[in-house]
Amino acid sequence: MHSSQTEKKSASQVGLAEEIEAYWDERSTAFSRVRLQELAGPDGSAWWDFIAARLPEGRGLTVLDVGTGAGFFAILFARAGHKVTAIDQSARMLLRARENALAWGCKADFRKMDAQCLSLPDAAFDVVISRNLTWTLPDAMQAYREWLRVLKPGGLLLNFDSDCGSKSFCDTVDTAHAHTQVDARQVRRCNAIKDSLRISTHARPHWDLAFLQEWGCACTCEPDIAPLVHLDPEIAYDNIPLFAICACKK
Repeated sequence: MHSSQTEKKSASQVGLAEEIEAYWDERSTAFSRVRLQELAGPDGSAWWDFIAARLPEGRGLTVLDVGTGAGFFAILFARAGHKVTAIDQSARMLLRARENALAWGCKADFRKMDAQCLSLPDAAFDVVISRNLTWTLPDAMQAYREWLRVLKPGGLLLNFDSDCGSKSFCDTVDTAHAHTQVDARQVRRCNAIKDSLRISTHARPHWDLAFLQEWGCACTCEPDIAPLVHLDPEIAYDNIPLFAICACKK
């Protein structure tokens, strides 16, 4: 009985992972257009100013961009001279990321990989960074464990995300809201995935901070940096606070 239940659970997890990957594959082209607009406008500079102020100075860094999507952070770090490995579960997102990095004249090592199960060595990176990813993961606890595993002692984990669990992307009537630009079928699909995830039941970023502190990290958190990095009036964003967690591995 126990073995059968384990197999069913594994099959369910695999099915959910495949559904999430297919969703982001489908969104990849439109998603990439927004990230390119960010890179070319005030948002790109604002993001880099925010991040650079928190990085160690005077040396090139090894950076892991988890859930790179269309390559936004990978491009910012590579343009600043750092060595970047960038991963995503979506093959089509990675295709967009490679194209975007080429267009911006920079290099990164793009790999298809599960953020919750990294085929990377221990203590390999000075910085692990992620944006708007943890709310999409079936097992955020395992993802955090893996990110800390590949981070060097004294290394920095930067996670930018929102508390999406109690929100519905279908509810908004604001025409400037990001999800009003997305096909209604895709929005319903996104909501269904979100509502099926354990992370959606947690109060964030309080849950994230408690978990990281339990693992011995020294953490700081800013509850909403959207006013600092969402500057382009031509880009529609979700009106959900964007928190910034900065965790130093001891």
